[in-house]
Amino acid sequence: MVGMKSGYYFNSGARLHYLDTGTGIPVVFLHPTPLDHAYWLPLIDCLPSLRAIVVDLRAHGASELGTNLPVGDFSRVPDAATLTMSQLASDIVVLLDQLGVREAVFVGCSIGGYVMLELWRRAPERMRGLAFICSKPQPDAEANLIKRGDTIARARAGEREALFDGMVQTSTGATARARRPAILPELRARMTLSAEAIVAVQAGLAARPDSVPTVATITVPVFGVAGGEDFAVSPAEMEIFRSAPGGCDLHVLPDAGHFVAYEQPDTVAALLAPWLRQFGV
Repeated sequence: MVGMKSGYYFNSGARLHYLDTGTGIPVVFLHPTPLDHAYWLPLIDCLPSLRAIVVDLRAHGASELGTNLPVGDFSRVPDAATLTMSQLASDIVVLLDQLGVREAVFVGCSIGGYVMLELWRRAPERMRGLAFICSKPQPDAEANLIKRGDTIARARAGEREALFDGMVQTSTGATARARRPAILPELRARMTLSAEAIVAVQAGLAARPDSVPTVATITVPVFGVAGGEDFAVSPAEMEIFRSAPGGCDLHVLPDAGHFVAYEQPDTVAALLAPWLRQFGV
């Protein structure tokens, strides 16, 4: 990618990585777990006329997990350190300050969207628009909480590689797997979290707050893409974004999974680009 700057910054005991490329209105991209910034690169290649700030969330990619994380936020695993949405949001605010970015448009997938909702509660004046890709405001249901506890147990038992092998299969849509089998090793290669990081991320996801009330306060434009083959976030769950006071442009891709922006970057770009034009992108 031409003109890409790779940089690091520090917050709360961790060295954190980001990429900054292009000029114009800044758009901040927040990737899903357990991937890293590379998730967004095919999409950004389809959106050349913007300034893309692409982070590695704490504990992902080239960003460190850090130390002194809170313990006990996930009651089912009370001894688990927790990477909270609040910490991840704080990391993004510090990056914006370091880059001198007063406000930006945000695009987040899965956990990236959860961080966006926390950012809206914390610093809405920094956010011009919010694009949610396979993300939802609802907290974990009972089945999800059970699965989080199981994932933590398996990570602690040394099953990190097996966990990632399963995640890449279930998070990538069946259509994408059939059309382009090479997508699986590509995505699997970007899953590099340590066992300690898996535990902290899963605890943080389990402990994240109910953001449904937050949707009713979002006064800036909202965009959404849901995948019909997404096991984690259903199109029905994303429908609630239509109630945002700022308006919502929501799309469903029936042949896409949870990693939709990597599976179908050209299709997502074709939907996202017209929405971005209202911000001067």
